[in-house]
Amino acid sequence: MALNSSTQEEVRSALRDLLGRGEEVVNVFLEELTGSSNLREELEKTLRRANRARETVDNNMETVLGALNLPTRRDYKKLVHEIHALQGAVLNLNMKLDRLIAMATPPAAEKPRAASRTAEKKAKSKPRAARKSDARPTRKRKARAASR
Repeated sequence: MALNSSTQEEVRSALRDLLGRGEEVVNVFLEELTGSSNLREELEKTLRRANRARETVDNNMETVLGALNLPTRRDYKKLVHEIHALQGAVLNLNMKLDRLIAMATPPAAEKPRAASRTAEKKAKSKPRAARKSDARPTRKRKARAASR
């Protein structure tokens, strides 16, 4: 179901109006909230009471978990911190071990490069005319012979 352009514009303008009214209501509420000292004080008291209740629940949970011999959130965070510290120590030890191994092993003699190996093979091999591969015609030789 397609709406014509005038209907679409009406819908858009209505949505803009609603959004503007919503912003106005939020702004008025925030102004009243910050302007009213009684409301602000009551909100602060409520937040303090909520924090105290949360702390009480946390302490009670720690007591219950301790009685059941289960780890608490604090225990878990402490263990995670210790694991990170141990990982750092292991990393440092690995780096030191690598340095010691590098210092203890003598540098390996350089291996001959591929170009020098082929030169050695050519020197040891038969002369070019005596090779069997030269007796067989290759594609290049066939092409040269055909062009002559």
